[in-house]
Amino acid sequence: MAVKLKANKREDLHKGTTRSIREAGRIPAVVYGNKKGNKTISVDSIELLKTVRDEGKNAIISLDVEGESVDVMLHDYQIEPLRDELVHADFYIVNMSQEMDVQVAIHLEGEAAGSKEGGVLQQPLYELSVRAKPADIPEQITIDISALNIGDSIMVSDLKEGRNYEILEDENTTIATVTAPDTAEEETTEEEETEPEIINERSTEEEE
Repeated sequence: MAVKLKANKREDLHKGTTRSIREAGRIPAVVYGNKKGNKTISVDSIELLKTVRDEGKNAIISLDVEGESVDVMLHDYQIEPLRDELVHADFYIVNMSQEMDVQVAIHLEGEAAGSKEGGVLQQPLYELSVRAKPADIPEQITIDISALNIGDSIMVSDLKEGRNYEILEDENTTIATVTAPDTAEEETTEEEETEPEIINERSTEEEE
């Protein structure tokens, strides 16, 4: 079920108007895609951030543009680095009956058995590329790693079947692995520093 977000039309694109929009706690945005013309809008920045935080970046948003609703996904956004503030957003209009390719976050659940024995858990892959209809896109893909022992790995091919999405990653890609601890201690080859024995040392004293 799509989460609702209200938006206002934005027809005056002058910098002064855009500045006023941001000062009012809103951000300028654009809606496009699915063979429809671009629309310039503004949305409440706090509401948008809350939506993404609660529903995930792949959430389907029912965008209410002054009474006209359209299903969208947050496609891109811009952050002002100095103030760390959201300043612009792009929404992509989705066709709920058509599959699309997205990146979905991987969440590792549990503590690996090998980690308890001193092994080191490594996660080379943090997102999976999947193909699904918008309503079937998962918020995240959770993988239980509690049975992983030292030397074990979870590959893309190990993920369970029966899902409503297609994984596009190579099946041989490693998602998580537990490696053995580095027990190779640096061998200190300290050579005993002894003064060399001087043989047949001549006396510095001369007999007179």
